[in-house]
Amino acid sequence: MTRRHGYALLSAIIAVIVGLSAAIYLGVAADDGSNSSNTLTGGRAPHNSAAPASTGTWVGSWSASPAGAEPGTETGGMAGRSVRNVVHASVGGTSARITLSNLYGQSPLTVTHASIAVAVTSDTAAANADTMRRLTFGGSPAVVIPAGRQVLSDAVRIVVPQGSDVLVTTYSPSSSGPVTYHPHARQISYVAAGDRTEDVTGTGYTEQTPFWRYLTALDVLSNQSDGTVVAFGDSLTDGITSGLGANHRWTDVLSQRLRSAVGSGQDLPRYSVVNQGISGNQVLADGLGRPADNPSGLLRFSRDALARTNVKVVVIDLGVNDILRNPQLADPDKILGGLRTLVREAHARGIKVVGATLMPFQGHRGYTPAREAVRQRVNAEIRSGRVYDAVVDFDKALRDPYNPRRLRSDYDSGDHLHPSDEGYAKMADVFDLDDLKGSAPAEL
Repeated sequence: MTRRHGYALLSAIIAVIVGLSAAIYLGVAADDGSNSSNTLTGGRAPHNSAAPASTGTWVGSWSASPAGAEPGTETGGMAGRSVRNVVHASVGGTSARITLSNLYGQSPLTVTHASIAVAVTSDTAAANADTMRRLTFGGSPAVVIPAGRQVLSDAVRIVVPQGSDVLVTTYSPSSSGPVTYHPHARQISYVAAGDRTEDVTGTGYTEQTPFWRYLTALDVLSNQSDGTVVAFGDSLTDGITSGLGANHRWTDVLSQRLRSAVGSGQDLPRYSVVNQGISGNQVLADGLGRPADNPSGLLRFSRDALARTNVKVVVIDLGVNDILRNPQLADPDKILGGLRTLVREAHARGIKVVGATLMPFQGHRGYTPAREAVRQRVNAEIRSGRVYDAVVDFDKALRDPYNPRRLRSDYDSGDHLHPSDEGYAKMADVFDLDDLKGSAPAEL
């Protein structure tokens, strides 16, 4: 072979390699994760890449604690039905992943199909077709979640706008026993017969539900946030008297305040806010069952608060139910001891803790002067600075100035225990955003 022919052959080989590389690149760039169209997605096959689309920080955008086993699902569960949970993104991102829980199932939960999409508008099961994504777990579209366990999905490329409603849908062909759920969602979600996981129209979702089922977290890869604030509490944090579908819990309003303050140039950390409230929750006592419905703050703190994604600060508002639901007179020292245990656990992870005073409840059916005295003793110790790293005084902010044993009337939902939307907004408004700065001290 002459040198000229050798150069010609080499040039031809290089041209072939370049051509193949370009074809592979274009194929990957155009890959929608499926080799067939789907009529339910309007002819558009859902994108399925597990690789993050950009750099950023993984943070919690939404969460809800698994609170118990859903009554009536002991035999059939949600077998043969698509569950479309609607959740509100407190912060946006360019990729997402979810956590599914089978904590209260009595047998393995098989999920054969799962998806995520951005809702077209609020109060709908319809998805923006361009955002429909098929979720995978370890690269597979199906996953088996053992009883008592949870699973994290692979990351999927999807632009989640801050403040948007996100649709997370799962389909299970068989029953796993009781459904793990969060009963007081204050948000309408949907159910459809059959596998309609990637249905963007929402027309098959004829059943509405006030529950969140299986889904316990939505994380996003975000350039808007550097960490997560976890609000850990009872019904006052769960927001059970806030407006349905309005996102008026105090945690929602706090998230909006923090985002606005950072956007205006204030020297504050860029944090998302997620809600880990369970209605009826206590510091010390568990509910019934195995595993316990409504597990105590002590039992669930590590899982529901400390194990959330990239946690920087935990806000604790617990103790009222220990006073109201104890058939005997509650011991304030035991309540405070439990709260201090939570703080120590957080500090061991380098996480700062902001604690709330307990709000008044005169007029509620559980009120007695003796219980009021316990509340006052707990609050006095909290205000002393010997429990938390910082204190938000919800009691002072919402109590009636003429009768500090009860809520101010415009902040009262009417049951003399839970706030109105105005009351929840006030809780967020009195939160000192500077308390979110810094980390846990070496010693409290």
